[in-house]
Amino acid sequence: MANQSSSYPILCASFNQDNSCFAIGTRDGFKIFDPNSGRLLYERAIGAFSIVEMLYRSSFLAIVGAGEQPSLSPRRLCLFNTETGTALKEVKELNFLTSILAVRVNKKRLIVILQEKAYIYDINSLVILDTIDTVPNLKGLCAFSPSLDGCFLALPASTVKGSVLVYNVMELNSHCEIDAHRSPLAAIVLSSNGMYIATASEQGTIIRVHLVSEATKSYSFRRGTYPSTISSLSFGPSLQLPDLLLATSSSGSVHVFYLGFAINQRSRRSISFLGSIIPDSVNDAFDPAHHHVLHNAVPAGVKSYVVIRKVDKVADTSSSDSLPCRASISIITYSGYFQEYILTINHKNESSWILEHEFNLLTVMA
Repeated sequence: MANQSSSYPILCASFNQDNSCFAIGTRDGFKIFDPNSGRLLYERAIGAFSIVEMLYRSSFLAIVGAGEQPSLSPRRLCLFNTETGTALKEVKELNFLTSILAVRVNKKRLIVILQEKAYIYDINSLVILDTIDTVPNLKGLCAFSPSLDGCFLALPASTVKGSVLVYNVMELNSHCEIDAHRSPLAAIVLSSNGMYIATASEQGTIIRVHLVSEATKSYSFRRGTYPSTISSLSFGPSLQLPDLLLATSSSGSVHVFYLGFAINQRSRRSISFLGSIIPDSVNDAFDPAHHHVLHNAVPAGVKSYVVIRKVDKVADTSSSDSLPCRASISIITYSGYFQEYILTINHKNESSWILEHEFNLLTVMA
């Protein structure tokens, strides 16, 4: 997630594909951390970077300069090896005509997002496989599922409404287009296995979840009544339906929607008269039962990047209505801090938040 503002000390932040480590870019260079211990794993002070993307826990990095030094152009993508401190193989870099706005990688593909194009490369040979012409995408908005079985890229399909183009980057064809919102998109995320996509519009009041294979709406959640800018969305890791969906907004609050509880609410409504005549999407959007909020997690207006790193089911046989869970939620603020919260949801759908640890990303020493 690259930062467009010059007011923050952190220019970008990203977790790797299994959330086992994360990277930040600053005006001095880039750093890689272990979120469990807070330990600084790698540091390179060679100038300002706007994009730093990892490939799991390998030595591979895709990095893009912020343009503050002549040698670190925002139009140049460098493939970097942390073990040798040099560019990979004979090909040191890929150069483009306009600024690189986002980069995504997995074990087979390298994705480069520009303002009006998306490039798909074979990550091993760096042969370009396809080019997608896109609508103007000034923020480089995109979502990517790293799974090779459901490897999708999601991009805005309109500048006037919240339509999403879902593209299969393994088969190199357009999978579907989803009309998710009336207003333009502000945030997109795909589940790690590519089964579900969540979206938020510039209004930021409703978050919708679609099943990618059928391009059908599964859930709608209301974040709030008043408009707010959604800065990040995150699904909890899962092999099937993710248990949790997280959203952060410009208000500084973290919103978590418990999809498992929504399923049970939906099944109970389906046997009632009211549930049989009111569509599930309408009920879900206004039903607060599955909505848990951590208010003032970060100061209002401070940009943040948040992920659900881990979700564990908690043994509890007192109720069969919903499965309680425990989630590790990591917050990176662009003002320079890392926070790890533990969210626990019990069998009554009651939640509690505990701050496990917090540290300053700019002062940690190796």
